[in-house]
Amino acid sequence: MLDTYGISQNQLAGAMGVERGSVSRWYHDKRDPTAETVVEIVEALKSLNFQAAEKFVRLYLVDKLEEKTPS
Repeated sequence: MLDTYGISQNQLAGAMGVERGSVSRWYHDKRDPTAETVVEIVEALKSLNFQAAEKFVRLYLVDKLEEKTPS
């Protein structure tokens, strides 16, 4: 998703004040961010590209909420 908006992992890491390795692990699904970190990601994305922040929220929060849970 970052690529779509021309945002590098380095840019996101810088906006969040974390190491690029942390962003890389989230980006490559090697580690899930905490709920607190998800909020920080949204805030950082808003500062870089508001549309990217909106897309992130839709993809990772709204879509997850709308998924059906198994019975």
